[in-house]
Amino acid sequence: MLTLDTIQNAVANVAHRWLFGGLADYRPVPRTLLDEGRTRSVFAYHLPDGVAPTGNPTLLVPPLAVPDSCFDLRRGCSVVEHLVGRGRPTYSVEYGEITFNDRALGLEHWVDEVLPNAVATAHEHSGGKPVHVVGWCLGGIMSVLTAARMGAWPIASLTVIASPFDVTAIPLIAPLRPLVNATGGHALTPLYRAFGGIPAPLVRRAFQVSALDKQITKPLAIARNLGDREFLAQLEAVERFTANMVAYPGRTVAQLYHQLFRANSLAEGTLTLAGRQIDLDRVKQPTLVIAGESDAIAPVKAARKLVDLLPEAAQVRFETAPGGHLGVLTGRAARQATWPLVDEFQDRLDAA
Repeated sequence: MLTLDTIQNAVANVAHRWLFGGLADYRPVPRTLLDEGRTRSVFAYHLPDGVAPTGNPTLLVPPLAVPDSCFDLRRGCSVVEHLVGRGRPTYSVEYGEITFNDRALGLEHWVDEVLPNAVATAHEHSGGKPVHVVGWCLGGIMSVLTAARMGAWPIASLTVIASPFDVTAIPLIAPLRPLVNATGGHALTPLYRAFGGIPAPLVRRAFQVSALDKQITKPLAIARNLGDREFLAQLEAVERFTANMVAYPGRTVAQLYHQLFRANSLAEGTLTLAGRQIDLDRVKQPTLVIAGESDAIAPVKAARKLVDLLPEAAQVRFETAPGGHLGVLTGRAARQATWPLVDEFQDRLDAA
């Protein structure tokens, strides 16, 4: 319903965007580089002035092909801002640009080298405290694989957000499976071999296709919400995030394609990397699994599968929260839904 206030807000929002280029506040939470190596930069975020550190540290693990700004999307919708605001020592790992020269890197590079080093850095920098690991999307899968490979110490817990562990439960890709089977599993092979991976433009397009309904209705949604500054700012931030996606290295694409997509190996609780089998039943840490209620990439059923794969974990808790694939992590509803789940889980473990 149009009101005078709505019209005035819409005019103000359009004018602000025209004058200043946007509505979202992209100021990153200040951070310091602690460690770096090939496809690895580990950062420590600064706590706000006057906020004392409390609790064990949290390490944020993004998926491949996206910047770690998924955790610091914009002020007001930033996981990092929320955590440091509560006094939680917070760290992140970033992989940087993936080039053709990185085409031979497989998932084992991240599971054996990048993430163990990131965990060790957070552990040492925090004074030897155990580290809560929070992974989103493929970052959640890599975190679980790393925990299975490393053992319990010094990972205090795992929080896995929007990570699919059963691809047969993803309606979005179900139509592609007959095509893959008809070509003997080689439908994608020429592409990643020719480019040394999946180029950044295709990664961005795939992310957009996963929310095709929102792409189609976006102009109408903008028109309806011209007076809603928060809605417009979030839309801008998501578009900016999507534009900064990077490439997947070729060997990793081959592993994801043949083992996760074709063989659905994770649903069986195992994955073979560089000739070594990783068994998820070796994970001992308390684990929180969160699925987005409207996630097309990691639907509830696909994410929930992880609960069945961790029989040795100290505890496994499954929750759902409003939002799609990115929204469940850092959408406007995540502030009242997803983040409190993570806070309560970590606080309870710290107090035990």
